[in-house]
Amino acid sequence: MNCQLEGNRVKAFGKAVHALARIGDALWLDPMDKGLALRAVNSAHSGYACFLFSPMFFQHYSLESASEQGAGTIKCKLVMKSVLPLFRCLASIERNVERCQISISTPDDRVKIQFFCRHGITKTHNLHFQESEALQAVFSSHLCPNVMRAPARLLGDLVMHFPVSQEEITLSTSPLKVSLRNYCEEGRDHTRVTNTETSSHPDEFDRFQIGVNSDITFCLKELRGLLSFAESLCLPVSVHFAAAGKPVCFSVEDMALEATVVLATLMDPESGGASQAAEIPRRADAAAPPAGSREARGGVPQGAPAAMELIPSSQGSPGVAPPAPMHEADAPICSLLFRALSSEQDEGCNTAPPVLACNSEEEDDETGSPSH
Repeated sequence: MNCQLEGNRVKAFGKAVHALARIGDALWLDPMDKGLALRAVNSAHSGYACFLFSPMFFQHYSLESASEQGAGTIKCKLVMKSVLPLFRCLASIERNVERCQISISTPDDRVKIQFFCRHGITKTHNLHFQESEALQAVFSSHLCPNVMRAPARLLGDLVMHFPVSQEEITLSTSPLKVSLRNYCEEGRDHTRVTNTETSSHPDEFDRFQIGVNSDITFCLKELRGLLSFAESLCLPVSVHFAAAGKPVCFSVEDMALEATVVLATLMDPESGGASQAAEIPRRADAAAPPAGSREARGGVPQGAPAAMELIPSSQGSPGVAPPAPMHEADAPICSLLFRALSSEQDEGCNTAPPVLACNSEEEDDETGSPSH
């Protein structure tokens, strides 16, 4: 894969890396015919993000043929701490970088990122990548009864009043009002907590469809990155959600790019089975088969949704094993359903059901240190 981008699009690409760094410690690069996808999953598997840049986003975008790649697929996983420093100072990139070229070489397992700067200066970074399957969160936005779309600035104004240390917030919606408030766990001393709530009228939204009154609680950190990205490009943000315990999806879309962040929400203890627990096995004594085993590749959780929205991938791989479930006390926010991506399944076979998946390979701390 080889691509080149110029001017403000280098900064936009860096903004996407910043947003993904809020999600997870690893970054997947997934080159496809429809563009370059950047993905991240958090360690608890309760947050997922994908930024898909179409070929229109780049000045030049090309994929090598299967014969040149050898295996025909690119399974490219980078350590986030090796990528983020390259795009950390976006103001400097905007002032000095004229164009950026990104290429992936499978023979030596390297991603080369070159910045062509003013005064003829070229900065070259070679990052080692680890072969690892990318994952896709299973989420059907068209089945959500609640849909909102608003300028990124409006949503940014709603969350800006919460401190950076605030971990979870609760979104409450009704046909007459939208509000956000900080979430406090039961058992905490509420006299030591500042309760903050912001609200907005439905007329402020470009689209406002509330089929079910909802109170959903999700992590705020992962959302801030997407809002910053969307606001810098003046793009509206769409929100799809249902009841507590079901995932919430934040997305932006443009002619040249798409971005999606899917977050698990806190289960409502009073709702019983009407939650995400119906889709994910959560028994604390359930043993997960070893990764790569026959049981892991063929395992299917009961109650998996039949309808899915998946971004096609260049990576052809079987499903991998689910992570060991956690006690509810240890994981108040439910994990999401994931499946390994497969271009063959997406193009010609939609019968393979999703699996609750984890990374197919162990983290390698020795991988991905940048070199100049």
